Amino acid sequence: MTGVTLDKVVKRYGDVQVIHGVDLKIEDGEFCVFVGPSGCGKSTLMRMIAGLEETTEGRIHIGKRDVTNMDPAERGVAMVFQTYALYPHMTVEDNMGFGLKMNGHPKDEIKSKVAEASRILKLDPFLKRKPAALSGGQRQRVAIGRAIVRGPEVFLFDEPLSNLDAELRVEMRVEIARLHNDIGATMIYVTHDQVEAMTLADKIVVLRLGRIEQIGAPLDLYRDPDNKFVAGFIGSPSMNFLNATVTADGEVEIPAMKTTIAVPIDLPAAGTDVIFGIRPEHIEVIEGDDMAIELTEALGGVSYDYIQADTGERMIVEERGDHRSAPGSRVSLGFDPARAYLFDAETEARIR
Repeated sequence: MTGVTLDKVVKRYGDVQVIHGVDLKIEDGEFCVFVGPSGCGKSTLMRMIAGLEETTEGRIHIGKRDVTNMDPAERGVAMVFQTYALYPHMTVEDNMGFGLKMNGHPKDEIKSKVAEASRILKLDPFLKRKPAALSGGQRQRVAIGRAIVRGPEVFLFDEPLSNLDAELRVEMRVEIARLHNDIGATMIYVTHDQVEAMTLADKIVVLRLGRIEQIGAPLDLYRDPDNKFVAGFIGSPSMNFLNATVTADGEVEIPAMKTTIAVPIDLPAAGTDVIFGIRPEHIEVIEGDDMAIELTEALGGVSYDYIQADTGERMIVEERGDHRSAPGSRVSLGFDPARAYLFDAETEARIR
């Protein structure tokens, strides 16, 4: 197996530039997830690695090979798409081995590789079935098996779980994680679902408008975001953001929460507008009359309160335990200032 390096990679469609000088190094055997909202360039970047999109500028290396201008078949990658793209008239066994058959591999070799992929993905009971007789999760496993039998240097997954229902998504996340542990291959995975990113990745690459916003391990991005975009995108529910102002005393006034806090960082000048951030799980509902609970989502062991401040700003607060706040009631909120994040109101960069 081998790693992938992108060196100042650019993609243009005519006069429109969609990937802006991306530099990235993915280590051998690493599970790297590209995550971001629709239109951020994550699928385009993956297709450039696969050779399905031409690279306008920059270089792409897979291992020690410069593959920038190579055909997709020469790059040593296998791609699993959002759509399963299985041949409906072929059995599972034939679907997985078809690529090898077309490339002239011996029958015994094809059978051996299909058997190994089937063992890894627990597809043995379904080898003689056709796709119509399979569930969505089983079809996706067949598509992954078709990639495994090729023995690629790098696996590419382009939103492979987006067509599955919630229960199957969880099941397939576990299957893909197990697959990575079993074969140790370099894997690049594209998703807009930050839960998938957090649970699968060794390294997350957060993209916005064709640029990398931040790279890091899942918990590093969660605990130490570089800017408001990353802070809001990583974590579910999203981080709360409120307008705030630096006071003459060197503290931060948060009108929505009717409080002023001291934070142990170097603040900008008095009167500067900033953005205060706090995660739902780091807030406590306390007795008071500062804001109104509009709606409560009770999910069993946890519930989420949707709260509107008198300023019109809204927040989400997580509650655990037996007590649940009632919709329509008025409350106050408490939190540890050490859990607070501050961002520049203009650039949205983190103030540290």
